[in-house]
Amino acid sequence: MENNNKKQLNIDIPEAVADGVYSNLAIISHSPTEFVIDFAQIAPAMQKAKVRSRVIMTPQNAKRLYRALAENLQKFEQNFGPIKDINDTVAPFTMGSAGEA
Repeated sequence: MENNNKKQLNIDIPEAVADGVYSNLAIISHSPTEFVIDFAQIAPAMQKAKVRSRVIMTPQNAKRLYRALAENLQKFEQNFGPIKDINDTVAPFTMGSAGEA
């Protein structure tokens, strides 16, 4: 039986945040107590990226984000087909620890 008594969450998005920021690079670092994800933008042939946004979360919430992202990627590919992985010489997203937070 499905639980229809779930509480609804109302989310307020301030106008300055609602526009979002473009990112084509993410740097992920962590400590025993938190994950730090820096979302940056880098132009082709440039050697310097500019961080546009930083998200800091607990390891538990990072794992929840990981699961939610995996679920949404799966749904996206079911609707629109596989996402092609472009193998550039520089990965746009770092995997694992880039250092201590």
